[in-house]
Amino acid sequence: MTQAVQVSTEVRDAVRDGRPVLALESTILTHGLPRPANEELALETEERVRAAGVIPATIGLVDGVPTVGLSTDELVALSRDDRAVKASLRDVPIAMAKGLSAGTTVAATAYLAVQAGVRVFSTGGLGGVHRGAAHTFDESADLGALAELPLVVVSAGVKSILDIGLTLERLETLGLSVVGYGTTDYPGFYVADSGFDIEYAVGSPDEVARIATARDALGVRSTLLVANPVPAELQLSPELHDRVLAEALAAADSQGVHGHDSTPFLLDYFTKSTGGESMAANLVAYRGNVDLGAQVALALQALSGPNVTEASSTAGASAR
Repeated sequence: MTQAVQVSTEVRDAVRDGRPVLALESTILTHGLPRPANEELALETEERVRAAGVIPATIGLVDGVPTVGLSTDELVALSRDDRAVKASLRDVPIAMAKGLSAGTTVAATAYLAVQAGVRVFSTGGLGGVHRGAAHTFDESADLGALAELPLVVVSAGVKSILDIGLTLERLETLGLSVVGYGTTDYPGFYVADSGFDIEYAVGSPDEVARIATARDALGVRSTLLVANPVPAELQLSPELHDRVLAEALAAADSQGVHGHDSTPFLLDYFTKSTGGESMAANLVAYRGNVDLGAQVALALQALSGPNVTEASSTAGASAR
């Protein structure tokens, strides 16, 4: 598999030399934001990461090639591509064989990041267990993928349209460690507090790095999830959130929207019904996660020094 993954020279050299790298997903560009906001965010995020002293590694598929460290031209092209598909991990081989360009989900991005030797990944909100899963068995592939990958993933919790309580139960069952950044209130993507609690809080990027290092010393291959809440003063009003969520769920039910189509339908409903306020909260959360992820990558570098990972030491991924 690693032979099929193209890694930019910049990212490959940084991983080899033990310099900090931050993985970034691309479905926020292909399916998460309207144009031209998606392209603007892609370029801004890369600059934001570089300003922190970290190498950005945005991940996606370009004409069927899984690529870790998209170039500026590739970022722009993917942001403008009407035909780009949304690829979870199961979709990546199909997209490769068909020569499709794709935005990668959390599951696919995380897998490709590990193949390239990248240790930290920032995203917006994770997938999880969907409402009604007791009957539909609808659960994001993100959970199973992260349970087998030794990453640190910074997010604003799971998307609030999901069943957060059941998702936390699944995270426990799958052996995924979860810590809140500065809080034991588990965040809910658009809102700072989902109403559910978690057991542990961390207070600094260094503490996150020490937990990840302890995990690695044990040989545990699962992701450390860092739940980083959107600032309370910039969150979507919880009252507005709850009202729109109820309306969105009712609309999805009446229109027969389910499965793979439910998440984009519900998120789009939120954007339209809140007059863009939910998107504003989303972007604030995403930028906060990127900033924290960059600091964690720096802390890991300071703690572990030069790092040659299993993925980077195999003659695997091709450089460009």
